[in-house]
Amino acid sequence: MNPQIIKEEKDYLVINKPAGLVVHSDGRTQEKTLCDFLLEIYPEIDGVGEPLKIFSKNEKGEDVEKIIKRPGVVHRLDRETSGVMLVARTQDGFDFLKELFKNRQIEKTYHAFVYGNIKEDEIIINEPIGRSKKDFRQWLAGGNARGKLRPAETHVNILKRSENKKTTFIQAMPKTGRTHQIRVHLKSVNSPIVADGLYAPNRDGLFGFNRMALHAYSIKFLDRDNKEKEFVAEYPKDFKEAIEKFK
Repeated sequence: MNPQIIKEEKDYLVINKPAGLVVHSDGRTQEKTLCDFLLEIYPEIDGVGEPLKIFSKNEKGEDVEKIIKRPGVVHRLDRETSGVMLVARTQDGFDFLKELFKNRQIEKTYHAFVYGNIKEDEIIINEPIGRSKKDFRQWLAGGNARGKLRPAETHVNILKRSENKKTTFIQAMPKTGRTHQIRVHLKSVNSPIVADGLYAPNRDGLFGFNRMALHAYSIKFLDRDNKEKEFVAEYPKDFKEAIEKFK
């Protein structure tokens, strides 16, 4: 379950993260993370980026601060999501990429299998996202969410529809970077991602998926020399097999 190195640049790496691999520690579990793997090969990234501060209760009920190291991490993919990621190799590289993400100057494209038939060939989902009132793990699009609502926009194109209209193969391009954005927005149009246990529980996995059928397909941006860079992550085995079954 090791990531594939797509490209090595002076200030950053481009990787293809496998499904099932968590990006960095949450301070509780001891499993090997993407950061652990990268540190073994690229020890120079230790100290690059910004650590995460989290608070938890100790045995006395007191708040204790934990510092989670996230060497090189500029953005994340969910554990079950496979595909392309950028990782900084230097602090200059981190600062540059962070600014691109902040200013929405990085174009990310995802491919996914979803339940149901999206009738339009292209749709724009422009719904703010907040916390779910029912499940602290979930986020929700629209006015029924709790807490602060943050603007979120996702463009969806249809790649192929199944003949029985029960599933659709789609391309999603998030224009903002909210937590679970693509998953939440697709659920909001009644087409959650196949095998998404959090947003489509108790649904058939379909096509043999035993993880969420979401793949970060490509990433595009202008580098420091103002040259366009685009990197594509090859489909993993389960996606290739699903595409063949879909045909």
